[in-house]
Amino acid sequence: MSGEFPVPWWVFVAVIPVLYLFVVLTVLREYERGVVFRLGRVLAKPKGPGLVLVFWPIDHMVRVDLRTVAMDVPPQDVITRDNVTCKVNAVTYFRVVDASKAVIEVERYLYATSQLAQTTLRSVLGEVELDDLLSQREKLNLRVQEQLDRHTDPWGIKVSLVEIKQVDLPVEMQRAMARQAEAERERRAKVIHADGEFQASRKLSDAADILSQHPISVQLRYLQTLGEIGTEKNTTVVFPIPMDLVNAWLHRGPAAPAVPVPPRTG
Repeated sequence: MSGEFPVPWWVFVAVIPVLYLFVVLTVLREYERGVVFRLGRVLAKPKGPGLVLVFWPIDHMVRVDLRTVAMDVPPQDVITRDNVTCKVNAVTYFRVVDASKAVIEVERYLYATSQLAQTTLRSVLGEVELDDLLSQREKLNLRVQEQLDRHTDPWGIKVSLVEIKQVDLPVEMQRAMARQAEAERERRAKVIHADGEFQASRKLSDAADILSQHPISVQLRYLQTLGEIGTEKNTTVVFPIPMDLVNAWLHRGPAAPAVPVPPRTG
């Protein structure tokens, strides 16, 4: 036909390399690395970040995210060393430090790390008693983190932190712990009250010794008491009598009998 113009063959030759160039050009972000397999063999060093070339079909690239992952560990049934059943959940923070190992050494490193975190949590918490589980969380977090990091190191994964979020106890155990806490508070209250009574008795004993050495201080105390009574609107006034005056009357001997006088004679 007269209106059709055939496309020269050199146009196809020029367009195909341009299209192939767009295919092989890949952009990796700052937090990404690309593990490239060339004919089934991994290259020595992961590529990225920035613009990299992946020569398809002889090359195949796997993207690996190097950012820290916050993975929630679902509640686990834990039996402590003192045979108490509870549910414990935690959160694990980890990141990939070696992209090649994370791709080659394990099939799915996220799933594998999640399963390992669950089993490690049950294993570590099953070796401690309930009181230690509730009061020594920082130490247990460190133990779980160390064991988890040691097992994930061959995968090129660094576990930086493990935190126990919540410990759910059975209702019966919660009631028992509430009774124990109440009994502990009562014990402390009684000890504090007894200690206060003991200190007060010692102070009273010291005060009695000082007053016995200075009798005039007793009289001053009497006058102070009268002043305090007089300031109030009282209808009855109690007047303290000094004990030395009372003792003087109590220690008097019986009265001497009267001697009759003989009558005068003459």
